Amino acid sequence: MPHPGWRLPLLGDVLRLDPQRPVQREARFVRELGDVFEISILGRKVVVVGGGDAAGEVFDESRFAKAVVPPMSTLRDLAGDGLFTAFNSEPAWAQAHNVLMPAFSQASMRSYHDTMSDCVDQLCNYWTAQSKHGSVDVSSDMNRLTLEVIGRTGFGFSFDSFAPGRHPFVESMTRGLSYVSQTTNSVPIIREILGRKAMRQNPKDIAFMKNTVDEVIASRRRGVSPPQDDLLQRMFENPDPETGELMSDQSIRNQVLTFLIAGHETTAGLLSFALHYLSLNPEMADKVRAEAESVRDSDSASIRFEQVAKLRYTRRVLDETLRLWPSVPAFFRKARQDTSLSGYPIEKGASILVVLLGLHRNPKFWGNDPERFDPDRFLPEAVRARPAHAYKPFGVGERACIGRQFALHEAVLALSQIVTRFDVIPKHDYELAVEELLTIRPENLDLQLRPRQQA
Repeated sequence: MPHPGWRLPLLGDVLRLDPQRPVQREARFVRELGDVFEISILGRKVVVVGGGDAAGEVFDESRFAKAVVPPMSTLRDLAGDGLFTAFNSEPAWAQAHNVLMPAFSQASMRSYHDTMSDCVDQLCNYWTAQSKHGSVDVSSDMNRLTLEVIGRTGFGFSFDSFAPGRHPFVESMTRGLSYVSQTTNSVPIIREILGRKAMRQNPKDIAFMKNTVDEVIASRRRGVSPPQDDLLQRMFENPDPETGELMSDQSIRNQVLTFLIAGHETTAGLLSFALHYLSLNPEMADKVRAEAESVRDSDSASIRFEQVAKLRYTRRVLDETLRLWPSVPAFFRKARQDTSLSGYPIEKGASILVVLLGLHRNPKFWGNDPERFDPDRFLPEAVRARPAHAYKPFGVGERACIGRQFALHEAVLALSQIVTRFDVIPKHDYELAVEELLTIRPENLDLQLRPRQQA
């Protein structure tokens, strides 16, 4: 099987990897080595799939399944058997999935809409106050927005996201995700020498995040915070329809942590990248703005729940953003039995890393200019012309993202409202750099947001 050159005994390909931006390095390997290749990390060999028909094979649920291996398994120190980090065989995953699936129905989504809209309004008011100071830190402020949305809609908890400074939960989470991402493929002895400070800090961050969530759960249990029609109340009151059992507080904590991490960091990155591309393409921003103005009521500045589905161009902007920069840029699969992949033998249990940064740029599916940002790639006729396995930003199979509709509704609503209220202007000297924290986001993305005159 193809593999990177200059492989070393014992170390394998470690020195060819990039602990700061591991997936982006693997995407470059895809361009160098093709759709299927192998990397070796301290004796552990991993098959990598970056495109072509091999992706269609590895997404076949009858032959392959989700694999929870580093870095995902490292995140279990925080989220345990939460929906994102549970092993396939763990009963807590099926229980939580059964209990929470109704929380993402159309009726439930309708109940979240007004809170989402209110949070976006708070962000826009915060930005209006900040605009006289020049540019804003978009990635940081998108985290403020999406954390507030999931905190309030999911658990009735406000992080006071638009107060000065950042909530300490965000600081701990950012450090924790960075630690997991950067220590996955590092050499242990080097990690201990150069990363000692981070190693000492990580357990403190994990303890703080767990304690914060435990306080939210205990407050609801004691009646200090009133019951609400949200994810937390569903986990308190709704038994698993298959077993009749209620979720334990430990399992609830793991799910809350999962949603706070995966449910806000991913959408924040998506919105940040989308605003970056709209700042470079003002004609696209004009289309998003015109679309929002065409669907909303003439006597209202807000967009109602049922109007969000009509924002089809805005949705295409977000789909194209997820193509170039999927929030989770890679994920692992494993073989259910001895099998083959593109003609190469694969043993039962072998790990396969799917690099979406490669798959979503594969010229076979996306043409000779896959780096170009073009929302029309997601016109209905273009989508029908591509194989389904060409685009998988939310994962595959039964372990695909449970909150997909929540994230997309929030992102469409937020992007349309932001662009309606602001002209988005890039800094002339900014070149996109992408930070990896398991999820990805633009690094140091400062944009000037000029308030528009409201009709």
